[in-house]
Amino acid sequence: MRIVMLGAPGAGKGTQAKKLIEKYKIPQISTGDILRQSVAEGTPLGKEAKSYMDKGELVPDKVVLGLVEERLKQGDCGKGFILDGFPRNTAQAEALDGMLSKINMPLQLAVSVDVPFEDLMKRLTGRRTCRSCGQMYNVHFSPSKTGGKCDKCGGELYQRDDDREETIRKRLQVYESQTAPLIGYYSGKGIVRRIPGTGSIDDIFGKITAEIEKIK
Repeated sequence: MRIVMLGAPGAGKGTQAKKLIEKYKIPQISTGDILRQSVAEGTPLGKEAKSYMDKGELVPDKVVLGLVEERLKQGDCGKGFILDGFPRNTAQAEALDGMLSKINMPLQLAVSVDVPFEDLMKRLTGRRTCRSCGQMYNVHFSPSKTGGKCDKCGGELYQRDDDREETIRKRLQVYESQTAPLIGYYSGKGIVRRIPGTGSIDDIFGKITAEIEKIK
């Protein structure tokens, strides 16, 4: 199973990816994790990536693809993988397809977890975090029983700057303009499966696994 997960910030695709990893025993390929590991290990591509990061520049797609290719050649990817966080636009998707074709590991499924805009806003702007223990709440869906205090430790709950409405709207606008067109790209290849991202986590997971079972 070679899968790419698509979905806006707050859609829950990360949660679903973790459940898929547990069920199918295949690795999640996160470009952020690969970058950090390669830099820490001082690999040739890691050193090249670091040279851009040290200057505050984006790591070029060519370098990121090289890192992804190295990771996919490791033994634990033999049964498949889940790509999360890459590609972010159609140019990256085209380059990724070329690389995957070269190593004979083409994508089989693009799972798009779809959530209405207003629901995403509630999920993201409603988040509150405990300053003491880091426990997460949501004022709309899972509020603390004591209002502005953490149920676990009594610590103060606060809203992170990146969860404020203006910031969230910008993040969702970037997703719509750059990443959402990936759905059209992969639809053209006939591998997109659009899954409603509302309802219980287990219900959503059941719909995703039903699609996966069709390609196994």
